[in-house]
Amino acid sequence: MTALFAGWAMTDEVQRRLAARGFGELRFNDGVVIQHVLAAPLSITALAERMGVTQQAASKAVADLERRGLLRREPDPADARTKLLHLTAHALAAVEATRELRQHLQDEVVAEYGAERVEAARELLASVIGRFGGADAVRARRVRPPR
Repeated sequence: MTALFAGWAMTDEVQRRLAARGFGELRFNDGVVIQHVLAAPLSITALAERMGVTQQAASKAVADLERRGLLRREPDPADARTKLLHLTAHALAAVEATRELRQHLQDEVVAEYGAERVEAARELLASVIGRFGGADAVRARRVRPPR
């Protein structure tokens, strides 16, 4: 449980720093959708499948992200009846800011606790994830909260 709480604390810190950079409207759960669309434009149906939710739930999340200027829908070049989800420039800027802030946080943790301890903790946590069958989900960006 300590790893879970450490992750939450670090996520809260990234959120705080994002807000200070002008991305205060972002929520943790936005990243769940954004990570899938970042990999490639998707239909709502494909997004729902990847997230393991109903199409209705995915549509609701997409509508919220569209309203807040993070997603847009465009016709699929292969099938104009299908709309594909794309990240807006604002969402892409948020992704870049998040990556930068996570790296800064990583650097701070290494500076405070030492590279060897941080690497040992990372290896241990990766092993725990693998032990319980989560490695493939992490690699495929299909990690879901516990049910």
